[in-house]
Amino acid sequence: MEKIRCAWCEKDDLYRKYHDEEWGKPVHDDETIFEFLILESFQAGLSWYTILSKRENFRKAFDHFDYKKVAVYSDKKIEELMNDPGIIRNRLKILSAVTNAQKFIEVQKEFGSFSNYIWNFIGGKPIDNHPEKLSDIPATTEISDLISGELKKRGFKFVGSTVIYAHMQATGMVNDHIKECFTRGK
Repeated sequence: MEKIRCAWCEKDDLYRKYHDEEWGKPVHDDETIFEFLILESFQAGLSWYTILSKRENFRKAFDHFDYKKVAVYSDKKIEELMNDPGIIRNRLKILSAVTNAQKFIEVQKEFGSFSNYIWNFIGGKPIDNHPEKLSDIPATTEISDLISGELKKRGFKFVGSTVIYAHMQATGMVNDHIKECFTRGK
C-alpha cells in the first residue's frame, strides 16, 4: 500500500526524504535550529526545493553551520561565498547569515540556548494544526508575526513572518502534516 504524504513533497526522493525524516519533527539543538534559520533566510523569494537541493553545498560553504565561525566571517570569506556557485550568491543574504550568527550567540547568552528562547514563544510544546489539506496551511500566523517582530528588534535579518513560519514548520514547532499523512504522530 502506498504511503500517503503531504502533496507538496511528491516532487522527488529529495523532497520525500526531507518530508519523511525531518519536516515537522521537533528540534531543540541549537546547531540544527541555526542551520534551518540560515537555510530559511536564503529561501526568501525562492522555492524550498532550490535550497534543499543545495543544502550540502551550504553546509560546506558555511562551515557546517557552525554559528561561532559564521559570526566572525571576514570580508575575504564573504567574497569566497559570493563566488561559490553551489549556494545562493546574494550578498545581502550572506551578510545576514553573519549578522544572524552574531545575534544568535547574543540570544544564547541571554537565555542559555536559542532553543530555550524560540520554543518559549509556544510554551515549549509543538502546535498541532491538523490540516485537512494543503490549502488549510497558512503562510504566517500571529505567533510567526510575533517571533519575526521580536527577532527583528534583536537585529536579525531576513526573518519575516513567512520565513519564520517556514522555520517553525521545519523545526517541528508546528506540525502541519495533513491529517492522512503517514508521518503524523511519528
